[in-house]
Amino acid sequence: MNNDENPRSEQPEGGAPAAPDAPTPPPAAEVSGRQRLKAGLWPPRLSRAQLIVAVLLFGLGLGLAIQVRSTSDDSALRGARQEDLVRILDEVDDRTQRLEDEKQRLDDQRTELENSSDQAEEARKQTLEKERQLGILAGTVAAQGPGITLTITDPSGAVAPDMLLDAIQELRAAGAEAIQVNGVRVVANTYFSGDAGDVEVDGKKIEAPYEFTVIGKPQDLEPALNIPGGVVQTLEKEQATVLVERSDEIVVDALRPAQRPDYARSSSP
Repeated sequence: MNNDENPRSEQPEGGAPAAPDAPTPPPAAEVSGRQRLKAGLWPPRLSRAQLIVAVLLFGLGLGLAIQVRSTSDDSALRGARQEDLVRILDEVDDRTQRLEDEKQRLDDQRTELENSSDQAEEARKQTLEKERQLGILAGTVAAQGPGITLTITDPSGAVAPDMLLDAIQELRAAGAEAIQVNGVRVVANTYFSGDAGDVEVDGKKIEAPYEFTVIGKPQDLEPALNIPGGVVQTLEKEQATVLVERSDEIVVDALRPAQRPDYARSSSP
């Protein structure tokens, strides 16, 4: 048998074995399937329901974490010694007491300020009222109130200054609080001068009819002028006519300038 007819594998020169065959590439259908699987898994596509479930699970996990931490704190307190627990409780009680004391102090301070404010307001009102009263007596402020109007007509010119001064004295004794005569304010040092038919009040000449505007209680002022032998009867003897009228609203608006004393000073500090 001829050896040349037997098949032989050809070997490269040098006697080295032949290289193994290259791997066979995967089928095209298998490659495209993997790609489709990868594309379906990434990026993930979440539905609305899945997203809501994820948020709820996140919130549940956060709550569990907080609860575990709180439980850990409580466990720390439960594991503390009795002396430590007593000390912590005392510190809490001390702090509570300090807060209560501070609250009470602030309440007392507020009450004190309110009382001081009320007292200051009351003192201010009393000062203003006193100033008003003194102003009325001094004739530096106007006044109004119930009272009477006394009108003296002197056709014969027989009414003397002292008769008018007597009328002023009777009115003051009956409780008159403010008086003016023919536009001249009557005060504590008011004086009448001149002669019958030629009368002056505080140096100012006035003429009949003499009109007295008086603030006070009408029920006391009018009877004081009409007592037997009093002002009205005395003036009527001189042929003068006297008219007294009551009123619920009398205005005394003649003013005197405020005078500053030359020597007197207040003795209060």
